[in-house]
Amino acid sequence: MKTVSAREANQGFSRLLAAAAAGEEIVITRRGMPVAKLVPVTDGDTAHRRAAQRRLLAALKRGAHLGGIRATRDEMHER
Repeated sequence: MKTVSAREANQGFSRLLAAAAAGEEIVITRRGMPVAKLVPVTDGDTAHRRAAQRRLLAALKRGAHLGGIRATRDEMHER
């Protein structure tokens, strides 16, 4: 696992993104202390995100209860 300072990360962010896309994990430090980790997105992360989006869209299509009034997403956005 590669470690870089916040300054190095700021100056070479596109290089670090390319490294993460290639599967490398990078720890970013501030004053020598780890503060963040840049990791590649896995297929599992993407699948989890898509499942959450599907659940959200289904809930929006069902509509929301607003004080006894039922409104769909489209009705809430009508002007």
